[in-house]
Amino acid sequence: MKKNNIVLVGGGSTWTPGILKAMTTHLDAFALNRIVLYDVDEKRQEVIGEFAKILFKEEAPEVELIYTTDKEVAYKDVDFVFCQMRTGGFAMREKDEKIPLSLGVIGQETCGPGGFAYGLRSIRDMEEMVKDVRRLSPDAWILNYTNPAAIVALALDKLFPEENRILNICDQPVNLLRSFASLIDEDVNNLESVYFGLNHFGWFTEIYDETGKDRAPEIKEIVLNGGFRPVDAEQRDQSWLETYAMVEDMLVDFPEYLPNTYLQYYLYPEYKLSKLDPEWTRTDEVHIGREQKVFQECRRIVENGTAKDSKVVHNDAHGDMMVEVAASIANNLRKTFVVMVRNNGIVANLPADSMVEVAASLGKNGPAPYAVGNIGTFYKGLIENQYAFERLTVEAYMEGSYTKALQALTLNRTVVDAKKARKVLDALIEANKEYWPELK
Repeated sequence: MKKNNIVLVGGGSTWTPGILKAMTTHLDAFALNRIVLYDVDEKRQEVIGEFAKILFKEEAPEVELIYTTDKEVAYKDVDFVFCQMRTGGFAMREKDEKIPLSLGVIGQETCGPGGFAYGLRSIRDMEEMVKDVRRLSPDAWILNYTNPAAIVALALDKLFPEENRILNICDQPVNLLRSFASLIDEDVNNLESVYFGLNHFGWFTEIYDETGKDRAPEIKEIVLNGGFRPVDAEQRDQSWLETYAMVEDMLVDFPEYLPNTYLQYYLYPEYKLSKLDPEWTRTDEVHIGREQKVFQECRRIVENGTAKDSKVVHNDAHGDMMVEVAASIANNLRKTFVVMVRNNGIVANLPADSMVEVAASLGKNGPAPYAVGNIGTFYKGLIENQYAFERLTVEAYMEGSYTKALQALTLNRTVVDAKKARKVLDALIEANKEYWPELK
């Protein structure tokens, strides 16, 4: 088995330890030669990088591990790029959430105006990254977790239309599948799902077990009678528990399919707005929760010189999925994952150039998506509206168009009102002057 060279972009992220732990766990399926952690934030990178050295010294000493802030070092001669950058860091995420809320509109990291703002920031750095990688590692696979993945995926598809080694992925479908599996006492690895939609905007239609039986009806019945919690509830902040609980509400109103949790912001925008605090958002929760916990643990591990006693650093769906996707491509395993691909008729009655999120087998030639066919009017209407928002957002970036930016926000179901959209857009322009192109 070939030993792969990996660069992890966003190496100072709190998600990096979980990805690194997954790498050590999956060495039998995804062999490693060298790992480079790369981040533009030197202080964050150093903390995670020093932890990583200890982890690999103890669990995989044969793997070379370095960390750097030099992209010329990071992208040189790599086989896979694992990308999870956050342009603007948590300071800008806080503005993404709090500015819309201050103006009476939902403020959320990847949905609505917050996702719009984050997307316009992410496109520039993602475009630069792809160009740098292609200069230094022409044949590398780029596996992208960077949010908002729907906007980023569409932008990269427009900017690099001939690219066939960029794959945009999201761990929320597999997070949900793990939680569904726990409800019916099944191993998630024995379940195969049928899924359609856009990123953070989709539905499970069937979930098959090893016998070929569709377990989705049973799962829906359990949720409707007993609610829904993530399988790793003890590790989740309160806002995530509330997010998962809303699956029951969505099933009561729309019982045909099992929904992605993020749909709640689009289906119940007024209700969700009433539950959000403009002074205390998810960013604040992350700061005092995951952010502190992970960095404190990494510092403790470095101080003690061992990671063997850590109960904080462990495999999770985020890390496992990234490594398993890479392994399936590298070793031509053709395992099935839910990923983002250009539609081209997969969902027959959606635009061909939309970036749909569907099940696909993954091998050396990339994703081979499974056809969905026609979808119902309700889902088609919702998705076409959301896709129009995503496309106008990307076009606003590429054309520097204020009008298209305003059109995008006006279309979004979390906003709808054009006067609100203009106020939010103008406030976000002011906050993002260092990151966005000029919109005229």
